[in-house]
Amino acid sequence: MRQHTAKLLDPRKTGHEAGRLEEDLKKRVVGQDEAVRQVVNTYQTYLAGMNTPGRPIGNLLFLGPTGTGKTRLVEALAESLVGDARAVIRIDCAEFQHGHEIAKLVGSPPGYLGHRETHPALSQSALNQHHTRTVKISFLLFDEIEKASDTLWNLLLGILDKASLTLGDNSKVDFSNTMIFMTSNLGAMDMQRALQPGMGFAPSKTGDRRGIGQVEPETNRKLADIGSAAARRVFSPEFINRIDRIQVFQPLGESQLRRILELELHLVQQRILSAGAERALVLSLTQSAKDHLLRTGSDIRYGVRYLRRTVDRALVEPLSNLIASGQVSAGDTIRVNYSSRLERMMFSHVAEALRTVDIRQPLKCLSAQQVAQTAGGTAA
Repeated sequence: MRQHTAKLLDPRKTGHEAGRLEEDLKKRVVGQDEAVRQVVNTYQTYLAGMNTPGRPIGNLLFLGPTGTGKTRLVEALAESLVGDARAVIRIDCAEFQHGHEIAKLVGSPPGYLGHRETHPALSQSALNQHHTRTVKISFLLFDEIEKASDTLWNLLLGILDKASLTLGDNSKVDFSNTMIFMTSNLGAMDMQRALQPGMGFAPSKTGDRRGIGQVEPETNRKLADIGSAAARRVFSPEFINRIDRIQVFQPLGESQLRRILELELHLVQQRILSAGAERALVLSLTQSAKDHLLRTGSDIRYGVRYLRRTVDRALVEPLSNLIASGQVSAGDTIRVNYSSRLERMMFSHVAEALRTVDIRQPLKCLSAQQVAQTAGGTAA
Protein backbone atom coordinates (compact mmCIF):
# COMPACT_ATOMS: atom_id res chain seq x y z
CA MET A 1 0.00 0.00 0.00
CA ARG A 2 1.47 3.35 -1.11
CA GLN A 3 2.10 5.78 1.73
CA HIS A 4 1.61 9.48 1.01
CA THR A 5 3.95 12.02 2.61
CA ALA A 6 2.36 15.32 3.59
CA LYS A 7 4.18 18.41 2.31
CA LEU A 8 4.39 21.20 4.85
CA LEU A 9 3.11 24.52 3.47
CA ASP A 10 4.15 28.04 4.51
CA PRO A 11 1.17 30.43 4.82
CA ARG A 12 3.52 33.29 5.66
CA LYS A 13 4.85 33.55 2.11
CA THR A 14 3.52 36.26 -0.17
CA GLY A 15 2.93 36.13 -3.90
CA HIS A 16 5.14 37.94 -6.38
CA GLU A 17 2.80 40.89 -6.87
CA ALA A 18 2.12 41.37 -3.16
CA GLY A 19 5.84 40.98 -2.42
CA ARG A 20 6.67 43.70 -4.93
CA LEU A 21 4.07 45.98 -3.31
CA GLU A 22 5.49 45.37 0.17
CA GLU A 23 9.01 46.15 -1.00
CA ASP A 24 7.87 49.34 -2.70
CA LEU A 25 5.83 50.55 0.28
CA LYS A 26 8.75 50.04 2.66
CA LYS A 27 10.82 52.34 0.43
CA ARG A 28 8.14 55.04 0.60
CA VAL A 29 7.04 54.67 4.24
CA VAL A 30 9.76 54.36 6.87
CA GLY A 31 9.47 52.68 10.25
CA GLN A 32 5.95 51.23 9.94
CA ASP A 33 6.64 47.72 8.68
CA GLU A 34 3.75 46.16 10.60
CA ALA A 35 1.26 48.63 9.10
CA VAL A 36 2.68 47.96 5.63
CA ARG A 37 2.30 44.23 6.22
CA GLN A 38 -1.36 44.64 7.16
CA VAL A 39 -2.06 46.60 3.97
CA VAL A 40 -0.21 44.05 1.85
CA ASN A 41 -2.12 41.17 3.48
CA THR A 42 -5.39 42.89 2.60
CA TYR A 43 -4.25 43.36 -0.98
CA GLN A 44 -3.10 39.75 -1.31
CA THR A 45 -6.44 38.48 0.01
CA TYR A 46 -8.09 40.51 -2.75
CA LEU A 47 -5.70 39.14 -5.40
CA ALA A 48 -6.49 35.59 -4.28
CA GLY A 49 -10.24 36.30 -4.57
CA MET A 50 -10.72 35.48 -0.89
CA ASN A 51 -12.06 38.80 0.36
CA THR A 52 -15.63 38.72 1.72
CA PRO A 53 -18.19 39.10 -1.09
CA GLY A 54 -20.44 42.14 -0.84
CA ARG A 55 -18.03 44.10 1.36
CA PRO A 56 -15.20 46.53 0.59
CA ILE A 57 -11.78 45.00 -0.10
CA GLY A 58 -10.68 46.13 3.36
CA ASN A 59 -11.74 48.46 6.19
CA LEU A 60 -8.66 49.65 8.07
CA LEU A 61 -8.43 52.05 11.00
CA PHE A 62 -5.01 53.71 11.49
CA LEU A 63 -4.29 55.10 14.94
CA GLY A 64 -1.21 56.77 16.38
CA PRO A 65 0.53 60.08 17.08
CA THR A 66 0.57 62.79 14.42
CA GLY A 67 3.34 62.68 11.84
CA THR A 68 3.95 58.92 11.96
CA GLY A 69 2.85 58.18 8.37
CA LYS A 70 -0.84 57.20 8.56
CA THR A 71 -1.98 59.30 5.61
CA ARG A 72 1.33 58.82 3.84
CA LEU A 73 0.87 55.04 3.74
CA VAL A 74 -2.46 55.40 1.92
CA GLU A 75 -0.93 57.82 -0.59
CA ALA A 76 2.06 55.51 -1.07
CA LEU A 77 -0.30 52.61 -1.78
CA ALA A 78 -2.02 54.62 -4.51
CA GLU A 79 1.33 55.69 -5.94
CA SER A 80 2.55 52.11 -6.06
CA LEU A 81 -0.58 50.55 -7.57
CA VAL A 82 -1.93 53.24 -9.91
CA GLY A 83 0.97 55.69 -10.10
CA ASP A 84 -0.69 58.73 -8.52
CA ALA A 85 -1.10 59.75 -4.86
CA ARG A 86 -4.04 61.94 -5.94
CA ALA A 87 -6.00 58.78 -6.70
CA VAL A 88 -6.91 58.74 -3.00
CA ILE A 89 -10.36 60.24 -2.34
CA ARG A 90 -9.61 62.09 0.89
CA ILE A 91 -12.51 63.09 3.13
CA ASP A 92 -11.45 65.58 5.82
CA CYS A 93 -13.82 64.64 8.64
CA ALA A 94 -13.27 68.00 10.36
CA GLU A 95 -15.56 69.40 7.63
CA PHE A 96 -18.39 67.08 8.70
CA GLN A 97 -18.94 67.98 12.34
CA HIS A 98 -22.59 68.82 11.68
CA GLY A 99 -25.21 66.45 10.31
CA HIS A 100 -26.42 68.67 7.45
CA GLU A 101 -22.93 68.75 5.91
CA ILE A 102 -23.35 65.13 4.84
CA ALA A 103 -24.98 66.47 1.65
CA LYS A 104 -21.47 67.23 0.38
CA LEU A 105 -20.83 63.49 0.29
CA VAL A 106 -24.15 62.11 -0.98
CA GLY A 107 -25.79 65.12 -2.65
CA SER A 108 -29.07 66.81 -1.83
CA PRO A 109 -32.34 64.94 -2.38
CA PRO A 110 -34.63 66.11 -5.22
CA GLY A 111 -36.73 69.09 -4.20
CA TYR A 112 -34.11 70.55 -1.88
CA LEU A 113 -32.51 73.90 -2.64
CA GLY A 114 -29.33 73.46 -4.70
CA HIS A 115 -30.12 69.86 -5.65
CA ARG A 116 -28.91 70.22 -9.24
CA GLU A 117 -25.81 72.16 -8.23
CA THR A 118 -24.66 69.54 -5.69
CA HIS A 119 -22.02 67.09 -6.90
CA PRO A 120 -21.57 64.28 -4.34
CA ALA A 121 -17.97 63.45 -3.45
CA LEU A 122 -18.74 59.73 -3.16
CA SER A 123 -20.24 59.15 -6.62
CA GLN A 124 -19.41 56.04 -8.65
CA SER A 125 -17.56 58.10 -11.25
CA ALA A 126 -15.40 59.65 -8.51
CA LEU A 127 -14.49 56.21 -7.20
CA ASN A 128 -13.65 54.80 -10.64
CA GLN A 129 -11.86 57.75 -12.23
CA HIS A 130 -8.35 56.54 -11.33
CA HIS A 131 -8.81 52.91 -12.32
CA THR A 132 -6.17 51.65 -14.74
CA ARG A 133 -6.23 48.85 -17.28
CA THR A 134 -4.72 46.43 -14.76
CA VAL A 135 -5.80 47.84 -11.37
CA LYS A 136 -9.51 48.36 -10.68
CA ILE A 137 -9.19 49.44 -7.05
CA SER A 138 -10.40 52.67 -5.44
CA PHE A 139 -8.82 54.25 -2.36
CA LEU A 140 -11.07 56.09 0.10
CA LEU A 141 -9.60 57.87 3.13
CA PHE A 142 -11.59 59.34 6.02
CA ASP A 143 -9.01 61.54 7.73
CA GLU A 144 -9.40 62.24 11.47
CA ILE A 145 -12.54 60.15 11.65
CA GLU A 146 -13.12 60.97 15.32
CA LYS A 147 -14.00 64.58 14.38
CA ALA A 148 -16.99 63.59 12.23
CA SER A 149 -20.59 63.80 13.40
CA ASP A 150 -22.71 60.79 14.31
CA THR A 151 -24.44 61.24 10.95
CA LEU A 152 -21.25 60.40 9.07
CA TRP A 153 -20.49 57.45 11.36
CA ASN A 154 -23.98 56.06 10.71
CA LEU A 155 -23.51 56.57 6.97
CA LEU A 156 -20.26 54.61 7.18
CA LEU A 157 -21.96 51.63 8.82
CA GLY A 158 -23.68 50.71 5.56
CA ILE A 159 -20.58 51.34 3.45
CA LEU A 160 -18.28 49.27 5.67
CA ASP A 161 -20.72 46.40 5.96
CA LYS A 162 -22.60 46.22 2.65
CA ALA A 163 -20.25 48.19 0.34
CA SER A 164 -23.25 50.22 -0.77
CA LEU A 165 -24.39 53.83 -0.52
CA THR A 166 -27.59 55.50 -1.73
CA LEU A 167 -27.06 59.04 -2.99
CA GLY A 168 -29.52 61.90 -2.78
CA ASP A 169 -30.88 61.13 -6.26
CA ASN A 170 -31.50 57.47 -5.23
CA SER A 171 -28.64 56.12 -7.36
CA LYS A 172 -26.42 53.44 -5.81
CA VAL A 173 -22.66 53.52 -5.33
CA ASP A 174 -20.75 50.23 -5.15
CA PHE A 175 -17.71 50.11 -2.82
CA SER A 176 -16.88 46.42 -3.32
CA ASN A 177 -13.67 47.32 -5.20
CA THR A 178 -12.64 49.94 -2.65
CA MET A 179 -10.04 49.92 0.11
CA ILE A 180 -11.38 52.11 2.91
CA PHE A 181 -8.98 53.74 5.37
CA MET A 182 -9.74 55.79 8.46
CA THR A 183 -7.14 57.71 10.44
CA SER A 184 -7.35 59.07 13.96
CA ASN A 185 -5.15 60.56 16.67
CA LEU A 186 -7.25 58.96 19.41
CA GLY A 187 -5.08 58.02 22.37
CA ALA A 188 -2.13 60.11 21.14
CA MET A 189 -1.86 62.08 24.39
CA ASP A 190 -1.83 58.89 26.44
CA MET A 191 0.84 57.48 24.11
CA GLN A 192 3.00 60.56 24.63
CA ARG A 193 2.75 60.16 28.39
CA ALA A 194 3.77 56.52 28.00
CA LEU A 195 6.85 57.68 26.10
CA GLN A 196 8.19 59.89 28.86
CA PRO A 197 11.74 59.09 30.06
CA GLY A 198 11.87 55.76 31.81
CA MET A 199 8.78 54.45 30.01
CA GLY A 200 10.51 52.75 27.08
CA PHE A 201 11.53 55.58 24.77
CA ALA A 202 15.28 55.47 25.11
CA PRO A 203 17.26 58.75 24.88
CA SER A 204 19.48 59.17 21.90
CA LYS A 205 23.25 58.69 22.16
CA THR A 206 23.74 62.37 21.39
CA GLY A 207 21.85 63.29 24.55
CA ASP A 208 19.22 65.29 22.66
CA ARG A 209 16.58 66.46 25.10
CA ARG A 210 13.74 65.58 22.72
CA GLY A 211 14.63 61.91 22.83
CA ILE A 212 14.76 60.25 19.42
CA GLY A 213 15.99 56.83 20.44
CA GLN A 214 14.42 53.47 19.69
CA VAL A 215 11.10 52.39 21.20
CA GLU A 216 11.25 49.11 23.10
CA PRO A 217 9.04 46.21 21.83
CA GLU A 218 7.19 46.06 25.14
CA THR A 219 6.34 49.75 24.81
CA ASN A 220 5.14 49.14 21.24
CA ARG A 221 2.62 46.65 22.55
CA LYS A 222 1.54 49.05 25.27
CA LEU A 223 1.00 51.83 22.71
CA ALA A 224 -1.10 49.48 20.57
CA ASP A 225 -3.27 48.67 23.59
CA ILE A 226 -3.67 52.38 24.42
CA GLY A 227 -4.79 53.21 20.87
CA SER A 228 -7.23 50.32 20.59
CA ALA A 229 -8.76 51.13 23.99
CA ALA A 230 -9.21 54.79 23.00
CA ALA A 231 -11.00 53.79 19.78
CA ARG A 232 -13.37 51.47 21.66
CA ARG A 233 -14.26 54.26 24.09
CA VAL A 234 -15.27 56.61 21.27
CA PHE A 235 -16.77 54.38 18.58
CA SER A 236 -19.82 52.16 19.02
CA PRO A 237 -19.46 48.36 19.00
CA GLU A 238 -21.36 48.30 15.67
CA PHE A 239 -18.73 50.55 14.15
CA ILE A 240 -15.74 48.66 15.59
CA ASN A 241 -17.18 45.33 14.42
CA ARG A 242 -17.15 46.53 10.81
CA ILE A 243 -13.41 47.32 10.88
CA ASP A 244 -11.18 44.53 9.58
CA ARG A 245 -7.95 45.76 11.14
CA ILE A 246 -6.99 48.37 13.72
CA GLN A 247 -3.35 49.32 13.28
CA VAL A 248 -1.49 51.58 15.71
CA PHE A 249 1.44 53.44 14.11
CA GLN A 250 4.55 53.52 16.24
CA PRO A 251 6.65 56.61 17.09
CA LEU A 252 9.76 56.84 14.94
CA GLY A 253 13.23 56.14 16.31
CA GLU A 254 16.49 57.82 15.38
CA SER A 255 17.43 55.36 12.63
CA GLN A 256 14.04 55.78 10.94
CA LEU A 257 14.25 59.56 11.15
CA ARG A 258 17.67 59.48 9.48
CA ARG A 259 16.22 57.50 6.58
CA ILE A 260 13.30 59.91 6.33
CA LEU A 261 15.70 62.84 6.32
CA GLU A 262 17.50 61.31 3.33
CA LEU A 263 14.16 60.98 1.53
CA GLU A 264 13.26 64.59 2.31
CA LEU A 265 16.62 65.85 1.06
CA HIS A 266 16.21 63.83 -2.12
CA LEU A 267 12.77 65.43 -2.61
CA VAL A 268 14.35 68.88 -2.20
CA GLN A 269 16.87 68.00 -4.92
CA GLN A 270 14.07 66.79 -7.19
CA ARG A 271 12.14 69.99 -6.50
CA ILE A 272 15.15 72.00 -7.65
CA LEU A 273 15.52 69.98 -10.84
CA SER A 274 11.81 70.20 -11.66
CA ALA A 275 11.94 74.01 -11.39
CA GLY A 276 13.62 74.15 -14.80
CA ALA A 277 17.03 73.81 -16.43
CA GLU A 278 17.91 77.42 -15.60
CA ARG A 279 17.78 76.56 -11.86
CA ALA A 280 19.22 73.04 -11.94
CA LEU A 281 21.61 72.99 -8.98
CA VAL A 282 23.26 70.20 -7.00
CA LEU A 283 23.07 70.18 -3.20
CA SER A 284 25.84 68.49 -1.25
CA LEU A 285 25.20 68.21 2.50
CA THR A 286 27.99 67.28 4.88
CA GLN A 287 27.29 64.90 7.73
CA SER A 288 27.37 67.77 10.24
CA ALA A 289 24.58 69.53 8.30
CA LYS A 290 22.45 66.39 8.33
CA ASP A 291 23.09 65.84 12.02
CA HIS A 292 21.97 69.41 12.73
CA LEU A 293 18.75 68.99 10.74
CA LEU A 294 18.01 65.74 12.55
CA ARG A 295 18.82 67.19 15.96
CA THR A 296 16.66 70.31 15.56
CA GLY A 297 13.90 68.62 13.57
CA SER A 298 13.19 65.60 15.77
CA ASP A 299 10.33 65.85 18.23
CA ILE A 300 8.20 62.84 19.17
CA ARG A 301 5.18 65.12 19.69
CA TYR A 302 5.04 66.21 16.04
CA GLY A 303 6.69 63.40 14.09
CA VAL A 304 7.83 63.71 10.49
CA ARG A 305 6.00 66.97 9.81
CA TYR A 306 8.27 68.77 12.25
CA LEU A 307 11.35 67.40 10.48
CA ARG A 308 9.92 68.47 7.10
CA ARG A 309 9.31 72.02 8.38
CA THR A 310 12.86 72.14 9.72
CA VAL A 311 14.24 71.18 6.29
CA ASP A 312 12.14 73.93 4.69
CA ARG A 313 13.21 76.52 7.22
CA ALA A 314 16.93 75.68 7.45
CA LEU A 315 17.61 74.57 3.87
CA VAL A 316 14.91 75.46 1.33
CA GLU A 317 14.33 79.06 2.41
CA PRO A 318 18.04 80.07 2.44
CA LEU A 319 18.55 78.30 -0.88
CA SER A 320 15.60 80.22 -2.35
CA ASN A 321 17.26 83.47 -1.26
CA LEU A 322 20.49 82.43 -2.96
CA ILE A 323 18.64 81.71 -6.21
CA ALA A 324 16.54 84.88 -6.09
CA SER A 325 19.58 87.07 -5.37
CA GLY A 326 21.57 85.60 -8.26
CA GLN A 327 24.36 84.20 -6.09
CA VAL A 328 24.02 80.77 -7.71
CA SER A 329 23.26 79.70 -11.26
CA ALA A 330 22.39 76.59 -13.24
CA GLY A 331 24.91 73.76 -12.96
CA ASP A 332 26.42 74.96 -9.68
CA THR A 333 27.19 72.64 -6.79
CA ILE A 334 26.29 74.10 -3.40
CA ARG A 335 27.92 72.65 -0.32
CA VAL A 336 25.90 72.92 2.90
CA ASN A 337 27.72 72.57 6.21
CA TYR A 338 26.82 73.30 9.81
CA SER A 339 29.17 75.50 11.80
CA SER A 340 29.02 74.66 15.50
CA ARG A 341 31.09 77.78 16.24
CA LEU A 342 28.65 80.12 14.47
CA GLU A 343 25.66 77.89 15.23
CA ARG A 344 24.21 78.17 11.74
CA MET A 345 24.13 76.47 8.36
CA MET A 346 26.86 77.57 5.94
CA PHE A 347 26.32 77.60 2.15
CA SER A 348 29.39 77.47 -0.11
CA HIS A 349 29.73 77.61 -3.89
CA VAL A 350 32.18 74.79 -4.69
CA ALA A 351 31.63 73.91 -8.36
CA GLU A 352 29.89 75.21 -11.45
CA ALA A 353 28.98 74.32 -15.03
CA LEU A 354 28.29 70.66 -14.31
CA ARG A 355 26.92 68.47 -17.08
CA THR A 356 23.19 67.70 -17.06
CA VAL A 357 23.93 64.04 -16.38
CA ASP A 358 25.74 65.06 -13.19
CA ILE A 359 22.99 67.22 -11.70
CA ARG A 360 20.43 64.46 -12.03
CA GLN A 361 22.32 62.05 -9.76
CA PRO A 362 20.78 61.23 -6.34
CA LEU A 363 21.57 63.54 -3.45
CA LYS A 364 24.72 62.44 -1.60
CA CYS A 365 26.47 63.16 1.67
CA LEU A 366 29.98 64.12 0.61
CA SER A 367 33.07 64.47 2.73
CA ALA A 368 35.08 67.68 2.62
CA GLN A 369 37.69 65.91 0.48
CA GLN A 370 35.06 64.68 -2.01
CA VAL A 371 33.56 68.17 -2.27
CA ALA A 372 36.98 69.62 -2.92
CA GLN A 373 37.65 67.02 -5.61
CA THR A 374 34.32 67.85 -7.25
CA ALA A 375 35.27 71.52 -7.24
CA GLY A 376 38.77 70.78 -8.49
CA GLY A 377 40.39 72.17 -5.36
CA THR A 378 41.92 71.02 -2.06
CA ALA A 379 40.05 70.02 1.07
CA ALA A 380 40.17 72.58 3.80
